Amino acid sequence: MAEPILKCEKLTKRFGTKTILKDCSFEIFEGDILAFIGPNGAGKTTTIKLILGLQNITSGNVIINGYDVEKDFVKAIDKVGAIVENPDLYMNLTGRQNLELIANYYKDVTKKRIDKVVELTGLKNRINDKVGKYSLGMRQRLGIAQALLNSPKLLILDEPTNGLDPEGIKELRDLMLSLAKDEKIAIFVSSHNLSELESFCNKVCIIQNGSIIETSEVNKLKRKAAKPVYSLELSKTTGLKKLLSKYKFETTNDNTISIEITKNDVPQLLKTLLDNKIKVFSCVEKEMSLEEAFLKRTGGNVID
Repeated sequence: MAEPILKCEKLTKRFGTKTILKDCSFEIFEGDILAFIGPNGAGKTTTIKLILGLQNITSGNVIINGYDVEKDFVKAIDKVGAIVENPDLYMNLTGRQNLELIANYYKDVTKKRIDKVVELTGLKNRINDKVGKYSLGMRQRLGIAQALLNSPKLLILDEPTNGLDPEGIKELRDLMLSLAKDEKIAIFVSSHNLSELESFCNKVCIIQNGSIIETSEVNKLKRKAAKPVYSLELSKTTGLKKLLSKYKFETTNDNTISIEITKNDVPQLLKTLLDNKIKVFSCVEKEMSLEEAFLKRTGGNVID
């Protein structure tokens, strides 16, 4: 079995008598894009700082690429790229000059590697323009290009969609999917934008009050969070209350109902409707969103 790129084991952080994180455990494998979500104050930023060695760990372990962050920090962090909040960029320099400056902090980052990350992030046509002329989306991609210079196996992004317009968000989404699939990078993303995370993350980790309460594949979480719900478009909805008394349903518009029912019970439902001269024009299972699943799992604890 493959070893995880990032493994957090019973991660705990205390400030004085206050416990910020308690026994947090999760892992990310090559090619995974993990959505790390939770309400404000849940411990997301603290977790990121512990992973990156920016704060001391009270107890527990962070293992990156097989190395313990506290015991062997240099080797553990060697193949990690990160953007915490906004990337630091020099607006009066070109994109390439920014990358060349950052490349000096690493060993053996060649011109070929710089050209490679420029291509990966889609900046080839604008890399020689001053960063001050870049859109927010382009600046975010340049920040990711900086984080990719050292050929990381783990990429950590904190609120990468902040301030981006729909086009910028789409560009970022496509980039994340490409990096995970083609470059086999494990990506850890913390964000409040659950609808966007749902579009490119395959796994989710929910933190609440300093503890991990769920780690799952996104699709499994959505299926587990609630009973199956089907949307049916009918020829009429009169008399349904009595006819479907054993089901929980609601009329969503003129002749469409939303009903909680298992897949195995759908054929009998359709037969009941047809036997009572009610035509069924469509029957579609409604998929719960990541945000809805999150709210159900956390008891309605909203991400602000």
